[in-house]
Amino acid sequence: MTPTPDTAPGAPPGRRRPGRRTAGSAAAIAALLLAGVPASLAAGADAGGPKTATGPKGQKLTASVTTALDPAGQKVRMIGEGYGLTSGIYVALCKDNGDNRTPSPCLGGADMTGGSKTSQWIVPPGDPYEGDLALAFGPGGSFDVELDITAKGDGLDCAEVACALVTRADHRAAGDRTQDVRIPVAFAARQPGEPGGEGVDVPAGTVAYKAAADFTSAGKPLDLLLHPDSKKLYVGADNLPDTADVDERGLHVLNPQDGTSESWISQAPGSTGALRASAARIAGPLPGDGVVYTYPLRGVGSAKAGDKEAAGVWLAGSTITDIAPGTAPGTVLVAQGAKLSEVERATGAATRTLTLPGGTRFAVDPGRGVVWYGDFTAGKLHRVDLAAFAVTGTFDLPGGPGLAGFVEADPATGAVWVGVDRSVLVFDAAGKLVKTLVGGDLARAAAFDRATGRAFVVRQDGGDLSDPADDNNGTLTVYDTTDFSVAARELSLPGNHSQAGAASLAVEPGGATVFVASPAEGKVTKLVRQVSPLVTRAPTDLTAEDGEEVTLTAQAEAVPEPAVRWQVSADGGQTWKDVEGATGTALAFTARAAQDGHRYRAEFRNDVGATRTAAATLTVTAATGGGETDGGTGEPSTGSHSTGGDSTSATGGTSGSEGGTESAGGSSTGGSADSGPTGTTGGAGATVGGATGDGSGTAATSGGGSLAATGTTVMSATLAALALVGGGVLVHRRARRRAEGSL
Repeated sequence: MTPTPDTAPGAPPGRRRPGRRTAGSAAAIAALLLAGVPASLAAGADAGGPKTATGPKGQKLTASVTTALDPAGQKVRMIGEGYGLTSGIYVALCKDNGDNRTPSPCLGGADMTGGSKTSQWIVPPGDPYEGDLALAFGPGGSFDVELDITAKGDGLDCAEVACALVTRADHRAAGDRTQDVRIPVAFAARQPGEPGGEGVDVPAGTVAYKAAADFTSAGKPLDLLLHPDSKKLYVGADNLPDTADVDERGLHVLNPQDGTSESWISQAPGSTGALRASAARIAGPLPGDGVVYTYPLRGVGSAKAGDKEAAGVWLAGSTITDIAPGTAPGTVLVAQGAKLSEVERATGAATRTLTLPGGTRFAVDPGRGVVWYGDFTAGKLHRVDLAAFAVTGTFDLPGGPGLAGFVEADPATGAVWVGVDRSVLVFDAAGKLVKTLVGGDLARAAAFDRATGRAFVVRQDGGDLSDPADDNNGTLTVYDTTDFSVAARELSLPGNHSQAGAASLAVEPGGATVFVASPAEGKVTKLVRQVSPLVTRAPTDLTAEDGEEVTLTAQAEAVPEPAVRWQVSADGGQTWKDVEGATGTALAFTARAAQDGHRYRAEFRNDVGATRTAAATLTVTAATGGGETDGGTGEPSTGSHSTGGDSTSATGGTSGSEGGTESAGGSSTGGSADSGPTGTTGGAGATVGGATGDGSGTAATSGGGSLAATGTTVMSATLAALALVGGGVLVHRRARRRAEGSL
């Protein structure tokens, strides 16, 4: 939908243009389309039938079908009138972003063949792109085209966001909003703007994480653990060269709320038993408080907040490459290259040992008694049975040898997640590869939250600014561990690169808070979860007598708490304005005749996004006892409403005036109405026929009347006549308004 100014969405430049193609006469075609609507549907408006919307310059757009669309593919006939002959437009299915915002993205993109029907390009006669690339408008800026649409494609998913069939200015006037006309649509099993809300910026209920604080009191962070009992944040740290006056190596204990240092254990016994400053990598928690950790090169220590120094032992053999809690209290599992041992922490003695074909990193699944051992050099993953202490399976890491990232076991599902280069390989509990998650950066760390079934993956940029693929920023991605879908909006981690060490992370149970370490920056970033508003209660249609007090209510869940504002539409949902001062979950006001047919919705907004409720329609009847009523005082809180145009009734007098006040409607033919007609913001006509009216005339909307019973345009006296059946009267004004599609 956005080709460059020199390249049209059709054939490449220079392609020979055949004779002119025009979009036809929309008025005549629309008449045929509307005439086919059975009289029985005129009052109730078949939900799947034609709908019409009116644009800011009086353009009229009709769609042949708008609800219960087939997600796999649906043909929709689009008819337009009054678009003028000065600028080109696109006709397409797009994300509906609301008033005065570009409908985008759209299904279809830039068609380079001239044969696509997912969108249509319509241009003024004589336009350079007219031909097999674009259609020319018919008389009066009319068109009649057919679209082939699906629920999902080209970055658009209409099952997740509100969508509409639209017209919008083409790429040569992308900022022109005067060509925007929108008709909300819904695919099977959904309704346009159904209760539950419409995500405006993002889908309703979108989860995102936001940096809340940076903790810089723990040197160069290598490892993180949020203690399950004490709730303290433990940081295994190395020295940060930038602070030459302080050697920060050791185990830091931070308050997770504000990052203040509560304790720092820098000393641990070395090979001779003498204490020395040593960097720390955490193995796991101790009961109550404290952690077990390893320190270079072969130290196994333990400490808790308040300790002056760590207790520890020095192992024989080669350098420790990984460590985790053992199968019994007082033991740890230690990898020294390809050798896996279970060691007593008090003495350093190995109770059992296994030599594998290769590897350096491992993950323990204690619930299933399994160790997953990663051999990144050989591109292998070994499964070790903890009871037998023997290898029970070996599996290939697709792609062969790669940069070692991590090996982590999901305690809930038994799956093992392996970070290799820019990919995360997910194997099920039996060792079968079930998913490959590819990212733009190096996969460096993962953690799981059993409460939500989420996996958190930190990726780091390579940090090589001579590589065009590197931008110095890492990412946090959250996945659902059941279907591996992205469960939160991906978060950029500026400055988190791998040149100074691998990132690590810790997740608070429930996932409300996440801590991510950036060794290169010498900081731990605290991230807090936010959720865009999700509507839990939407306002419902109301019928009230003139002068009656009414209340509309809406509620939404969000983190942080959302702000709310109420909006009103006097033209069937085409345009909306804020109700002044209406910023609570309840909107109370006195209903007046001038507000009959007005639609109301609440918009909830926080830092993540905005969500709107479905619109509720207010129907105002004459006060008990009949008689004429005045036009009311306008919208709640504001005392005014949109300016409407004049409208002439099919038979009888006229009504309507600026500012929303009304005169009495024309008289009925062959009978009398209970009361004068009531308009929205424009005027309204009188009923025709021999039956008694329901107190209403033919409805008109802002701009001189645009919506009929089926939601289609009252385009001419000829079309108005089509709504009449036999010698009787068809009273359907309020039914029309209830049937109109909502935004």
